[in-house]
Amino acid sequence: MLTAGDFMTKKVISVTKDTPIYDALVLLRKNGITGMPVIEDDMTLVGVITEKDALKLFFADGDDQNKTVEFFMTQPAVSFGMSESLESVCDVLMAKYFRRVPVVSTKGKLVGIISRPDIIDYIIMQRQMYVQAHSETDLISHPINGH
Repeated sequence: MLTAGDFMTKKVISVTKDTPIYDALVLLRKNGITGMPVIEDDMTLVGVITEKDALKLFFADGDDQNKTVEFFMTQPAVSFGMSESLESVCDVLMAKYFRRVPVVSTKGKLVGIISRPDIIDYIIMQRQMYVQAHSETDLISHPINGH
């Protein structure tokens, strides 16, 4: 069984809840991502900040624009333990329309992230391996030039 721990990306871009919201937005855009985990200084996961959350800034008044990530983030964050199945992760990504989910240790510390593109890459790799295995089998059972 594939697990979240087997599949996660370990290098995670994250912010603390005290990060100014505009700094977080710049970080999202600069890295070409649509959301990231929000953590405490000790790596404890406390939420997620996404582009969707940040759209609230469109309607913000002057006071809101000086706020931190904590004011805009989604909390609590839906996350998975390292030993949870990749199938469970896929179920949640599809049912909740999430683009990514954090992976946490048994103590709730951020250790990785799994995104839709990570899973799509795996599906493509599995297909390529299947096609390669079957094309080699076809060559053995149907040799070229009848030899």
